[in-house]
Amino acid sequence: MSKDILIIGAGGVGSVVAHKMAQAARDEGAFGKITLASRTKKRCDDIAASVKQRYGVDIATARVDADNVPELCELIRNVKPAMVANIALPYQDLHIMDACLECGVHYLDTANYEPLDTAKFEYKWQWAYQERFREAGLTALLGSGFDPGVTNVFAAWALKHELDEVHVLDIIDCNAGDHGQPFATNFNPEINIREVTARGRYWERGEWVETDPLSWSMSYAFPEGIGEKKCFLMYHEELESLVRNLKGIRRARFWMTFSENYLNHLKVLGNVGMTRIDPVDYQGQQIVPIQFLKALLPDPASLGPLTRGKTCIGNVMQGVKDGKPKTVYIYNVCDHEACYAEVGSQAISYTTGVPAMIGAKMMLSGLWLQAGVWNMEQMDPDPFMADLNRYGLPWQCVYDPRKP
Repeated sequence: MSKDILIIGAGGVGSVVAHKMAQAARDEGAFGKITLASRTKKRCDDIAASVKQRYGVDIATARVDADNVPELCELIRNVKPAMVANIALPYQDLHIMDACLECGVHYLDTANYEPLDTAKFEYKWQWAYQERFREAGLTALLGSGFDPGVTNVFAAWALKHELDEVHVLDIIDCNAGDHGQPFATNFNPEINIREVTARGRYWERGEWVETDPLSWSMSYAFPEGIGEKKCFLMYHEELESLVRNLKGIRRARFWMTFSENYLNHLKVLGNVGMTRIDPVDYQGQQIVPIQFLKALLPDPASLGPLTRGKTCIGNVMQGVKDGKPKTVYIYNVCDHEACYAEVGSQAISYTTGVPAMIGAKMMLSGLWLQAGVWNMEQMDPDPFMADLNRYGLPWQCVYDPRKP
């Protein structure tokens, strides 16, 4: 099978994906021709120049509108990749999946589809493609980022090696970095703010329980010098697939840290209507406030040289092994400055981009090729976990941590 790949999306994560694919292509021939495309070709060209400088690998570039299926198909037919790595916006997932089906290529993304007019994590739209991909003999791998993505693989690995059943899952995401800006988001501002302002939701004894946005919190002591941080309960997409696929699951929650400064700015912006996702009339034009706000905020890709500190993302899993209670904590700690020195991006983009590369590598190697639409925990976790260590996201598994 060809190992040529088309990456769609040239933001902070797309840049990391391109760099790490070039590294894997150079070091072990994991990828053939790499093509990077986005709506703004200059961004692609700038990334290609950085890739060439850092790794000595040439990547091709192109312009494409990821909302335009005929244009996507024209590009795919010209490039002739074995698969497409969708690193564009979640709104564009279905368009790209349609193009992959029409052109007969495999598909990967890092975040589930969201309709523009509803801030909602839900896999139903993409799971509905199961039969079409299966009948076409194509693989669609969903959510190959960190969370979702690595967190799903952590859970699968724990079930394979450490636990017979997982009864309680807490995914805890801490960004202890500081970029020094009054207010900025570490990934696409529109997606970030939609995510944070949505109602919380967690799984408890066979049903979903909803909470007001950011109304539940806890403190958690993070490892490797990060220390105690306040975490807030949110809903995150990997929970939807994990409660379907984890044996024994009774409760599943997702937590994320935010600084008081971030929360105060977000509250004020929400109070004045700047986080609204519905259009408002302004001087005869329809303007979506959150999209206007996005235009005013710093580009997350610009935060790389400014950000200091670490991230820590992991799973606390309580369950049983050989009939006895057991708790494991599997996590990764990533340093913002080290990521910038390596690929010119901060750790938020790095922790998403590296798993996207590894997921694509798993598919092109044939290890994770299976016709249909799949979530990460449905694949063999071992080769993916080995590549996390190899390509910059080393993980630790410790026992009986302090439980959330």
